Amino acid sequence: MTPWLTIVGVNPNGASSIGEQANMAIQSAVAVAGSKRLLDILDVDNERRYIWPSPFSKGLAWLKSMSGQPIAVLASGDPMHYGVGSSLASKFSIDEYCVLPAPSSFSLAAARLGWALQDTICLSLHGRPLQNLRTVLAPKTRLLILTRDGSAPAEIMRLLCQAKYSNSLVSVLENLGGNNEAYYEMRAKDGVDHNYSALNIMAVQCLLDKDAFYFSPIPGLPDSAFKHDGQLTKREVRAVTISSLIPRPNELLWDIGAGCGSIAIEWLRCAPHNMAIAFEHNQKRACMIRQNAIQLGVPHLCVVQESAPNCLLGQPQPDAIFLGGACSEKGIFETCWKMLRSGGRFVANAITLEGQAVLSDYHENFGGEIVNITISYVKSVGRFRGLHPGMPVMQWRILKP
Repeated sequence: MTPWLTIVGVNPNGASSIGEQANMAIQSAVAVAGSKRLLDILDVDNERRYIWPSPFSKGLAWLKSMSGQPIAVLASGDPMHYGVGSSLASKFSIDEYCVLPAPSSFSLAAARLGWALQDTICLSLHGRPLQNLRTVLAPKTRLLILTRDGSAPAEIMRLLCQAKYSNSLVSVLENLGGNNEAYYEMRAKDGVDHNYSALNIMAVQCLLDKDAFYFSPIPGLPDSAFKHDGQLTKREVRAVTISSLIPRPNELLWDIGAGCGSIAIEWLRCAPHNMAIAFEHNQKRACMIRQNAIQLGVPHLCVVQESAPNCLLGQPQPDAIFLGGACSEKGIFETCWKMLRSGGRFVANAITLEGQAVLSDYHENFGGEIVNITISYVKSVGRFRGLHPGMPVMQWRILKP
């Protein structure tokens, strides 16, 4: 089957950025779709131009109605890298379309800066929460950030200052590939009040402030990293718990009785592209979970403020479940076990004797593994110091067949 849909990557210098094949596809198309900016760059005649509408689904419906006719869709740079190409590819079969990329903004920026692209983190904040940036901030890391508009660089620099990266070296590259290309360089703390061209990409060389502490994505954040009311899985137990849950990319965790959300938040921080739902019936704690999630760079954490097990029904099927409270509540484990996918992991912690007795019964009936986690802390003993054990935590972990 000959593809009827051609997705063409375009750079700001217009016709010179596309090859002969792309030019032929545009000239022979009955309609050319894209943003007004790209349609103007290629000087597409009014009779054939289709300005892609909002919401995206409206344009997609139009494109499906044109199926079989020669259509060209314009995209910025590489359509398959944070572009419309990947969205369209998921809606049509591979033999219906072809993609003709141009150099992406990331490639152009790396070329201008002399950066090795494979050693640089590339991300887009176009249509995504600004707080997502917090998860990739790390000393000596290089970032290339595709922004949404001219005011975004200043917002990003303000976030860098809030996150204690105020001395980071920032470059704003405007209109890459165009005749009006421009380049600005500054420290994050010095660029919080500037506006730039709507078409820009930011380069950041991350430098942590001298008085700041780096929060690693490896599980075991300090307890002080979370706002909580005492309902918190302590740091060392939390690290063991996350290890038992075995986080993997593109998987969903249920955190039931989430407290301040520490388990769900650490799960999201340590594996890319995964998801989590925190179930917490207490309104104040649910609010704390949302605040902690934003502060620690995982604003996409879903919070359900209802009581288990009823709130579990109808939720997306999880790959892993953590039960941190209410082990003895009737029906919770049974519902979890039924909803957990085959091969999924279930982990439950209990401190009270009542909760531990329930986990012991589950272990006897279902198998799995029970471990006892005991952590000791140094405290004063008169003129000396001694190790005082904290309350032991029983952990039951099991893999669903």
